[in-house]
Amino acid sequence: MTAVFADTFYWYALTNPLDQWHKAALEARKAHGARLVVTTDEVLGEYLAAMSRHTKLRSAAALLIEALRNDPSVTIVAQSRQTFDEGFRLYCSRPDKQYSHTDCTSMNACRQAGIVDVLTNDHHFEQEGFHILISR
Repeated sequence: MTAVFADTFYWYALTNPLDQWHKAALEARKAHGARLVVTTDEVLGEYLAAMSRHTKLRSAAALLIEALRNDPSVTIVAQSRQTFDEGFRLYCSRPDKQYSHTDCTSMNACRQAGIVDVLTNDHHFEQEGFHILISR
């Protein structure tokens, strides 16, 4: 069974019960079942930044990160100068797109791992040929 990539969108919606995508994220989590979940340090950093605006959710975010680090069904790709530079190259090569640098590092991680399914609703992934798994 192939792995699935978890984007910032997914972690945020999963953790925030008030988010409009919370239910869809829970359904996607159930649907992907026992598949290995891959994410990146860049995604988790972006997630923590988004969660920092919610005083009551900061602790939930920290607990999630700790749980992910200890979950054998989750692989977190480490951030490095190489992942930064490769993401930066993709970012620079798409001047007509609105991809964030984190999107670019995520897309690179997906390609390197042979992942096509992404736990997100971000259409930027579709523009690069990936299959998004969260929709209404």
